[in-house]
Amino acid sequence: MAKSKFITVEEALGMIKSGDHVVSGLAGAEPKLLMESLHSIHTNVKDVRVMTCLPMGVYPYYDDPQYRESFLMEGWFYSGPMRKRHRDKTVTFIPNHLHFAAKKRIDYHKPNVYVGNCSPIDKHGYISLGLSAVYEREMIEMADIVILEINPNVPRTFGDTLLHASEVDYFIETDYAMPELPAAAPNEKDKKIGEHIAAYIEDGSTLQLGIGGIPNAVAQALMSKKDLGIHTEMFTDGMVDLYNAGAVTNAQKSLLPGKMVAAFALGSKKLYDFIDDNPAVAIMRGAYVNDPYVIGQNDKMISINTSVEVDLTGQCCSESIGSKQISGTGGQADTAIGAQNAEGGMSFIALYATAKVKDPKTGEFIEKSKIVPTLAPGAIVSLSRNDVDFVVTEYGVAALRGTSVRERVKRLIAIAHPNFREELAKEAEALMLW
Repeated sequence: MAKSKFITVEEALGMIKSGDHVVSGLAGAEPKLLMESLHSIHTNVKDVRVMTCLPMGVYPYYDDPQYRESFLMEGWFYSGPMRKRHRDKTVTFIPNHLHFAAKKRIDYHKPNVYVGNCSPIDKHGYISLGLSAVYEREMIEMADIVILEINPNVPRTFGDTLLHASEVDYFIETDYAMPELPAAAPNEKDKKIGEHIAAYIEDGSTLQLGIGGIPNAVAQALMSKKDLGIHTEMFTDGMVDLYNAGAVTNAQKSLLPGKMVAAFALGSKKLYDFIDDNPAVAIMRGAYVNDPYVIGQNDKMISINTSVEVDLTGQCCSESIGSKQISGTGGQADTAIGAQNAEGGMSFIALYATAKVKDPKTGEFIEKSKIVPTLAPGAIVSLSRNDVDFVVTEYGVAALRGTSVRERVKRLIAIAHPNFREELAKEAEALMLW
């Protein structure tokens, strides 16, 4: 490998010009040193757009409003810090379905610079992108300049993460710990929801799980199942636990049997150690993993996602509170539709029956139903009512497949909190939801 390929952070930053579109790797695949230092070139550049997804660090270039003339973060999925900075106009959202994220962005504008991280170069000249292939390969293939931070702590994964070092323009040598996302401990509501969903899942099913208390509770409730498989957008600690318990074997998968398939991985060091150099794990392009047609080739495919609120016809708002963006569509529609295309497949949307919100009049926190007559003004419809299969709260499961609006209203009210059922029925009548 030519020494000229190895550069410093300062040299790499010097390659970014005004007006450039810079794409950063997703979550744990982001280049920590470059992102920490990006703001340092603010006097030299204007109007640099930085495309990210789930950034793990709070970096000055977008966190400090003084740099907004130089940088704009454009995100496919909001994290907590991004939500806070949206009001400062340093961050904006890119609407997307995950499996189309790379293609549609490239259709809009080819990346000038791709920055990410990777594992060390092996004896054959290959590196691994490690934790994500959601959009990274497409961006690397189209970017004018590709810069990767080589890090011995990046797990060496197989699939679409592998590429030859000759495909990379420059490397920066680094050695920092991978960012970890602690697994949320399920509460009692989570456990009830997890048990409701687990009752529907048969041995030999293939799973798509997200992250958080509810998906973790589902994983815990599946420990006694047999021959489960993994085909998921995000590979999580819960899936490692299911594998170690013997519940996941991937033996009965109809698509890529024997392989746990994901578009990215994020969690604890336990997870990173598990996927490192593991030929049973395939990190594949998001365009493949999340394609509803591909997902539908997994018999008994189970998709489990969460939502912010669901209206009485089945529309799901899963990414905003009113017009305020709080996360993203991600792969929710991809996996929900894909699972329903599968032989014996099912899609579950899970949420608590209520949430605590601040009363605008009194300033006190009150309980609000998350099963609502209509979505809040400005709310984003993440999943159309046409694509909703099962809705689950701690009070039960509403099977909406093939049902009329009248039947949906009845079934959704039945899983709302008892304190709100009468009011919901009155609102449904007033809105003529029959």
